[in-house]
Amino acid sequence: MPSILDAVVVGAGPNGLTAAVELARRGFSVALFEAADTVGGGARTEELTLPGFRHDPCSAVHPLGVSSPVFATMPLKRYGLEWLHPPLPMAHPFDDGTAAVLSRSVAETAASFGPRDAGAYRRLVEPFLGRWDTLARDFMSLPATALPRDPVTLARFGLAGLPPATWLLRRFRDERARALFAGLVAHVIAPLDGIATSAVGLVFALAAHAGGWPMPRGGSQAVSDALAAYLRDLGGSVHTGFEVKRLDDLPPARAYVFDTSPTALARIARLGRAYDGYRYGASVYKIDYALDGPVPWTAEEPRRAGTVQIGPRTRDIDAALQLASGGRAPRTPFLITAQPSLVDPGRAPEGKHVFWAYGHVPKGWQGDLTDAVERQLERFAPGFRDLVLARATAGPPELAARNPNYVGGDIACGAASGLQLLLRPKLTLSPYTTANPAVFLCSSATPPGPGVHGMSGHNAAKAVWRHLRKGS
Repeated sequence: MPSILDAVVVGAGPNGLTAAVELARRGFSVALFEAADTVGGGARTEELTLPGFRHDPCSAVHPLGVSSPVFATMPLKRYGLEWLHPPLPMAHPFDDGTAAVLSRSVAETAASFGPRDAGAYRRLVEPFLGRWDTLARDFMSLPATALPRDPVTLARFGLAGLPPATWLLRRFRDERARALFAGLVAHVIAPLDGIATSAVGLVFALAAHAGGWPMPRGGSQAVSDALAAYLRDLGGSVHTGFEVKRLDDLPPARAYVFDTSPTALARIARLGRAYDGYRYGASVYKIDYALDGPVPWTAEEPRRAGTVQIGPRTRDIDAALQLASGGRAPRTPFLITAQPSLVDPGRAPEGKHVFWAYGHVPKGWQGDLTDAVERQLERFAPGFRDLVLARATAGPPELAARNPNYVGGDIACGAASGLQLLLRPKLTLSPYTTANPAVFLCSSATPPGPGVHGMSGHNAAKAVWRHLRKGS
């Protein structure tokens, strides 16, 4: 290791790994330090229940990963990353035994909404079809770390996406389209009446039509392992089991980049009250299951979907989000579920399956939502409980203990609501820089926010290499 490194990265989540790779492949000397024994952060895979059942403790489905502008520039396939696509990206079942779907096909998606809303959905997404790669690069590079390649499409997306989702839902006449779209917004745990929540739903829908909602073969750990292997081949070093409590714990460097919460960054780098106004949002209660067979969904479509949303109605989804954000656990939670072994049988012993579900709960909540979650699952998959071989539960305290970035169990590393959905971690044109010119933030507390896409790390790396070149 050089006597003075160009950059030290703290935290080996997807953003920290991406920032390290981006710096290393531009010729800078880089070392990465991670407190856990393995890299991964929110993209890990572990045997949480029984031997041979490989679960993703946090992120599992990656619509923004397969579409990531920065991942597209990296040879991650060479390091073992393979995307697997379920027959349907997502299904949203209803009590009558039918389901709406989010398909790779716009026509199939629109048809599942029924004749009264099929045209409205096609008109909503049509301006952006065929432009996803450029649009994703433009809005995921905001704030202005790069000039837009297609400013007209970006502006059109802004006009459609900046209003609250409650406004956009008025385009639809029936519950099927409204409920599915409301469920898409709920993936970032944002109440439907928040600013720019329409953009959240649009992003997930357009990502499905452009690149699907795939899962990595072997689990989310494959994303992190591929990034770490690429970093090592570029000459970067990775140090695990190394907890950083203050800057003096780290080797001398010209820049320090933190894939941590703003709270941890302020403590470690002694930035005082720089992020006192940063808000952490609601959490989730997650259950990972080892199952004796596939989930017995009543509707046919969820049997083919990698992700299944369980609401079922817009008012149910909105009520659950409002309760969790307001400090109360919903008795009837909105669930996001995923069934990885549907497309990756190697994740479980032959004939068995892994499955997970989570519902939203308040930040720091210490209760048990297992019964409420399973009542919802039984509602749409009668006999589900009979298939459970083992379960591993994690509420806010367990999530925060597993990943320090999840303050209070907030898996988005900061509330994705209000202006903070767009302006993270505070109102500034340079969200990756800090009061210390040698210290930078690259976690999902910075734009473009939550998701396994690496773009927060990529954007932060731009700020870092400008700093390094200025000082050379």
